[in-house]
Amino acid sequence: MTLSFEDLPIRDDLRGMTPYGAPQAPLPVALNVNENTHPVPDEVAGDILDAIALALRDVNRYPDREFTPLREAFAGYLGAGLQREQIWAANGSNEVLQHLLQAFAGPGRRALGFAPTYSMYPLLTRATGAQWQAGTREDDYSLSPESAAAQVADAAPDVVFLCAPNNPTGTPLPLEVVRAVYEASRGIVIVDEAYQEFAPRDIPSAVTLLPGRERLVVSRTMSKAFAFAGARVGYLAADPAVIDALRLVRLPYHLSALTQAAATAALGHASTMLSMVDEIVGQRDRISATLEALGYRPHESWTNFVLFGGVDDPAETWRRLYDRGVLIRDVGIPHHLRVTAGTEAESTAFLEALASIDSEA
Repeated sequence: MTLSFEDLPIRDDLRGMTPYGAPQAPLPVALNVNENTHPVPDEVAGDILDAIALALRDVNRYPDREFTPLREAFAGYLGAGLQREQIWAANGSNEVLQHLLQAFAGPGRRALGFAPTYSMYPLLTRATGAQWQAGTREDDYSLSPESAAAQVADAAPDVVFLCAPNNPTGTPLPLEVVRAVYEASRGIVIVDEAYQEFAPRDIPSAVTLLPGRERLVVSRTMSKAFAFAGARVGYLAADPAVIDALRLVRLPYHLSALTQAAATAALGHASTMLSMVDEIVGQRDRISATLEALGYRPHESWTNFVLFGGVDDPAETWRRLYDRGVLIRDVGIPHHLRVTAGTEAESTAFLEALASIDSEA
């Protein structure tokens, strides 16, 4: 008999849950997990390798527990007058969010997000023993300040997630919504800006709202715009008191010396690392325009992906694209699929494959 983990004395509140997992397949064009498909530029890679080589000399010692140079680099990158005391980092933004939930949620507490949104929010919430509550969005997946604040006031959650821009829909989130939700809440308000670099450059970040709001947290990642998904580096900005609370739940020396060295070196080349963002945004908009011309309904996106509706049979379309060597994502929204904006060649491959499927219909 094959043993299932549910046959073990697992926590009752974990029974019935399934792990997070996006398909991984060795296809020529993988556009399903919102990675930056552009490699790290050679000149930056050289400096990162040098920094890692230097860190290796002391790898027999524990790393800097406070990862001070990296926090200073993140503060400098975000600007807005932030200091290192307001910065935290971990192994990917998911671990950053986990630290927040461990500190401010847990058994007997509740977290709220507005569905559809990032699928890890409920998984992380339940894994820390807290309850998850899904709020609602408008038909176009937007959130109004009035609706969001009313839902938060009614639920009185301990943690609120605001994904800005939203994943998996790409929907922008105005700062007015953040202000309204903060005023309506009594707990921690997390603004997840994983895709902020792909938004229009004249749109301010929620970090500008931090002064005077000690319960507000703004999380970021290096996985997307910085093409650093494999390095696993996420970070946040918040009041120093929030950072103190996170020290209670983090594992000792949770960021390796090699990770710290690589991330600090990459941040030293922020302008070069971000130079590919304009190209990705161009491909995103090209994908949206072409999808519309093909008769689909792409949603407005301020991210590096496009959610599009008008798909009669998402599972069948996904499979036929797969058979053509193109991997995209079925996120479970009826009659919708999501595709990451890749390089020009990758975007072309997707669009041509989709057009060929349509021509056979």
